[in-house]
Amino acid sequence: MPSISLPYVPHYVAAPPTKENLEYADLAIIDISKASSEEGRAALTIELREALLNLGFFYIVNHISTQTARMFDIADVPFSAVADSEKQIYASTRKQNGLLQGYTSVQYADNDDRVRDQLEQYCINRDVTKRRHPEALVPLLPEIQEFSNHNYFNVLHPILRLIARSLELPEDTLVNKHVSDAVGETSVRFIKYYPRTEEEEAKTKNVWLKGHTDFGSITILWSQPVAALQIQTREGEWRWIRHMENALVVNAGDAMDFLTGGYYKGTIHRVVQPAVDQRNYTRLGAFYFAMPNDDIKLVPMVESPVLQRVGIQRRCEDSEAPMMEHWRIARTMAYGLSKLKSGKEKGVEEEIIHGVIIKHYN
Repeated sequence: MPSISLPYVPHYVAAPPTKENLEYADLAIIDISKASSEEGRAALTIELREALLNLGFFYIVNHISTQTARMFDIADVPFSAVADSEKQIYASTRKQNGLLQGYTSVQYADNDDRVRDQLEQYCINRDVTKRRHPEALVPLLPEIQEFSNHNYFNVLHPILRLIARSLELPEDTLVNKHVSDAVGETSVRFIKYYPRTEEEEAKTKNVWLKGHTDFGSITILWSQPVAALQIQTREGEWRWIRHMENALVVNAGDAMDFLTGGYYKGTIHRVVQPAVDQRNYTRLGAFYFAMPNDDIKLVPMVESPVLQRVGIQRRCEDSEAPMMEHWRIARTMAYGLSKLKSGKEKGVEEEIIHGVIIKHYN
């Protein structure tokens, strides 16, 4: 049979891995291929639970995909192959109605009212047909859909099943809250960071994106070589995330915190100026941001025997807990526009959304 010819995509040249001696976080490595057997799932359940309770970030390896390099080439297309005038046609409506689909432009948000950000985003619903796309992306949509499906079925599903097992719940408990054809905004997102001036770095103390937790349930980041992502340990120290070829960096977000009654908390993370030997390069990210269905009420799964034993830490009363739709819209609309207030903790700023305190770490 003749080979299938893929559309031409210019190659994105990423930075070489840094040679700097950085303080890296010691993340657990989860071999997801072991989830194919009952014995493997039992072992992985323990590993995943410890990873989420310890640092909240972990690596996924052996997830089958062989298209990592091409996906980064595709991820750069919305930024390098689309004119600014066309980008404006496909701008997101996040300010108007909280929908992230489309472009979020460079300099959308500011950092302490002094320096506007230098990152650009293109967000695509897990169903790529939900919205029209720039002409350069159209031939690539089948591959982007395949990428979305891979993240959903081959990565997210096993993770959700392992988390349910760790809570002594039926394996499909969380999968049923993340249905592929339900109304929701689970998405593929491409993000590109651009170098900043020395003056901008000085004003922001080299912080490109303040410390925060994600507002969805599970975030999947395809590992890339530019060292800039840091997580905050339980002791309050910042540690770098090491690049691991063809691995995925995974973390829980606020929605998982809600659903597990504070048992699995979202880990605080930030983006800072890259390592010295990578500072003249852009940083390109390919993400899968998973969220529960829009109609899921973000209340603890009190039927979990584990949560019954350890106790539930609610972020708000169940009667006041938001639906996922309302939570994501409010968080999306607030990004870059809320006026943050100093919190009780040093270096922490706060805002209140749906009665829940959201912290930002400087």
